[in-house]
Amino acid sequence: VQLVESGGGLVQPGGSLRLSCAASGFSFSTYAMSWYRQAPGKERELVARIASAGGNTYYADSVKGRFAISRDNAKNTVYLQMNSLKPEDTAVYYCSYYQPPRDYWGQGTQVTVSS
Repeated sequence: VQLVESGGGLVQPGGSLRLSCAASGFSFSTYAMSWYRQAPGKERELVARIASAGGNTYYADSVKGRFAISRDNAKNTVYLQMNSLKPEDTAVYYCSYYQPPRDYWGQGTQVTVSS
């Protein structure tokens, strides 16, 4: 199993970034996919989740209306479009999925929101 995130970087407040997570080694279209983030000194938190077929999504209250999760099952890729970024969105962002009995994680991509 491999999950490889990309698209992070430094952006000014109010800016946008699009994260991508390329998956391989498992039946991608079968599983819900999630984006988590972890800021320094804080616990990892769920940001967004999308169902296997892409119809159902979940967002943390802190990102509702600003972030959008999507997936392309033909490309085995999940995306996180982040708009109206705030300094408090600064964190390492991870994509993840759960296949019993464990979670699988990518290596993470750093997002820094600063002027």
